[in-house]
Amino acid sequence: MNQNPFPSLNDIRFAAVRIKPFTHRTPILKSEAIDELAGCQLFFKCENFQKVGAFKARGAANAVMKLTDDQKEKGVATHSSGNHAAALARAARVAGIPAYIVMPSNAPEIKKKAVKGYGGEIIECEPTLQARETTLAEIVHQTGAAFIPPYDHLDVIEGQATCALEFLEDQPNLDILMAPVGGGGLLGGTALLSHYWDEDIEIIAGEPTGADDAYRSFHAGKIIPQTNPKTIADGLLTSLGKLNFELIQRYVDDILLATDSQIIEAMRLIYERMKIVIEPSCAVPLAALLANKERFTGKKVGIILSGGNVDLEKLPF
Repeated sequence: MNQNPFPSLNDIRFAAVRIKPFTHRTPILKSEAIDELAGCQLFFKCENFQKVGAFKARGAANAVMKLTDDQKEKGVATHSSGNHAAALARAARVAGIPAYIVMPSNAPEIKKKAVKGYGGEIIECEPTLQARETTLAEIVHQTGAAFIPPYDHLDVIEGQATCALEFLEDQPNLDILMAPVGGGGLLGGTALLSHYWDEDIEIIAGEPTGADDAYRSFHAGKIIPQTNPKTIADGLLTSLGKLNFELIQRYVDDILLATDSQIIEAMRLIYERMKIVIEPSCAVPLAALLANKERFTGKKVGIILSGGNVDLEKLPF
């Protein structure tokens, strides 16, 4: 039964077909060494191998492909300093439409290069949320472009849910499914799909202790906005979206925290043992699991590795 206003299982299946030409079906990898250390069986869904290097490619592609012809003509706009900016610019380029990306002046150069490389038009603003929102409103007013937010948007959530759909199609019988949480688009989509697929699967999020608004909101039963977050997991600095929080309240079983030192340790473990590149935000679920090993003993645990866009000049080890 569909829980309004959220996408149904069929909606998510249609989204998977819709975005198939524009995304990878990413592989699932294992590591015996990490399994032994964790005391459980781990299955890693490698969205670090996804287009634009992150799961964000899914939601952006889905949202762009669902626009009407009239909307497409005017293009899309967003404000983002991270992976969503590149994902939306790429999705717009594939669709042959303009993309207007508002980015704070202090956004990493590597992120700006990615957006420009995908043909996005960058509009810089002061590095405050108010400046981002004001500048975006001006751009939308001037161009008529459709605003595609990074996570608090039904079409974006629907697109992100396709990651869990692939995961559970390719690796059935998981006991637990884990994802990181920032704005909540990936976690919300994962929880929604898993609810439809198998209600017995536990959904557990990982979050940094230095940006723990989802943890606090989850336990308070209301959104507690993020204030002055400080963590190496730069992709998880944002506050939870309202739609995402509703999904988290309904379908997420727990949120576990990890310190920056634990996140760095988990990140290094994946580099050394699995020989793949991940960004700090991506290591948070594994860090949270290793900090709470007794909770996972003997279980089959799926972990979504959310992205691999890391500045190699600034590796923390």
